[in-house]
Amino acid sequence: MAPEPPLLTMSGITKLFPGVRALDGVDLEVQAGEVHCLLGQNGAGKSTLIKVLAGAHQPNDGEITWRGETVQLKSPIAAMRLGIATIYQELDLVEGLSVAENVFLGHEPTSAGFIVRTGEGRAAAQALLARLGHPEIDPARHVGDLSAAQQQIVSMARALSHDVRLIVMDEPSAALDPDEVDNLFRIVDGLTADGVAVVYISHRLEEIRRIGDRVTVIKDGRTVAVGLPAAGTPTRDIVAMMTGRDVAYVFPPRPEESAAATAEPVLRVQGLSRKGEFAPVDLELRPGEIVGLAGLVGSGRSEILETIYGARRASTGTVTVAGQRLRPGSVRAAVAAGIGLAPEERKAQALLMTESVTRNVSVSSLSRFARIGWIDRGGERKAARGATRELQMRPDNPDAAVRTLSGGNQQKAVLARWLLRGCRVLLLDEPTRGVDVGARAELYAVIRRLADEGLAVLLVSSEVPEVLGLADRVLVLREGEVVHTAPAQELDEHRVLDLVMEGSPTP
Repeated sequence: MAPEPPLLTMSGITKLFPGVRALDGVDLEVQAGEVHCLLGQNGAGKSTLIKVLAGAHQPNDGEITWRGETVQLKSPIAAMRLGIATIYQELDLVEGLSVAENVFLGHEPTSAGFIVRTGEGRAAAQALLARLGHPEIDPARHVGDLSAAQQQIVSMARALSHDVRLIVMDEPSAALDPDEVDNLFRIVDGLTADGVAVVYISHRLEEIRRIGDRVTVIKDGRTVAVGLPAAGTPTRDIVAMMTGRDVAYVFPPRPEESAAATAEPVLRVQGLSRKGEFAPVDLELRPGEIVGLAGLVGSGRSEILETIYGARRASTGTVTVAGQRLRPGSVRAAVAAGIGLAPEERKAQALLMTESVTRNVSVSSLSRFARIGWIDRGGERKAARGATRELQMRPDNPDAAVRTLSGGNQQKAVLARWLLRGCRVLLLDEPTRGVDVGARAELYAVIRRLADEGLAVLLVSSEVPEVLGLADRVLVLREGEVVHTAPAQELDEHRVLDLVMEGSPTP
């Protein structure tokens, strides 16, 4: 018998935009029932390729075959009718509608062609949610009331409502905690066992190892590798293909002799707690030192940072910067004392997405440029550009809207803001979330360089290797309590995971 043809083949796909060749002959081949991982840095062309596959963009050249037959995906509806569904990172759900209404949006069960059969839709939605392992989600509940993980399940249910044969998942784990990621992988395993193919896009290479069967890598709109084994291809090789240089999760070396060891602490946290979120915490942070907080989502990591920053009011304890005790629950006091925060959700909490790079960088320092009620725009732009150039932000255009930047450069804009402000203590919450591998290495180098120049850094990350690779000291948190403190060199990933799962407080 002749072998089954691939479920999907995209050959020589080219896509032109005015002045830009976004795709330049990209190839992709997906088999039924496999998890095919699509990798590439931000700007490599991944988003454009999946929009071509979803029917949202029309290619200028190339061929698409589906189950061995050449097809033209002229619209998202045409792609969906073939059995191709795309779940974007920014979920396209209607928050004001119910779960069932979202699942069957556009193809609602009807009588006489126009009367919506609400009960039947809810029952069918419930069956799909049960198939995905989430029967507890109420089909009648408004989507806007659900968690991010539950909304993602609803998007998957909507895809399955179309008898889908291939699902594209764009950064599906970006907003999930580890338990939710494990559940996502169980769902993916169930889908592939039923013969559904998954195209999985993620910056997290450890996820690719766990869930992927094969890998395709694109760089600068071109395919550099097609169908590599996900488990058998060395990480360094994958990253080299993505970046065009031999870069992995490479952390800059720690200084052999650090002045931080003998310097007076710039930040002292004593007995700091918030009822129901984290137990009393004591920590000191010296100029030039990076301290990491390791723990699961919900362990109190982010809450500690936000309480130090004044965004949450402590139940007990004090925060002191350079001998100055801060007023509890006051962001203004924290910033004035020299504390800066790069929050986990930078788009929602830190950036003015429609404003320019200049305004995003200068927004915490505008008083420097005030002249009798007016802003010195030239001085503001010059100062912002100096900060962004120091961090090697690309493109070097202070007038560009920050929404047009990659995730790594958006994060650099946040860091440049605090650099311009002259902060002494930098709080980093998930600094590389949504950032591709090459840009991660750049951010690691920036963070270490800022510390070497005397900045004190308190770091939170869900990725244990990131905490261990960047930090000088690590505090391990479990259920809101510090269970272990040690120099990073004395810990490894397995030890930290054991501590966060089953650890007992340090004597």
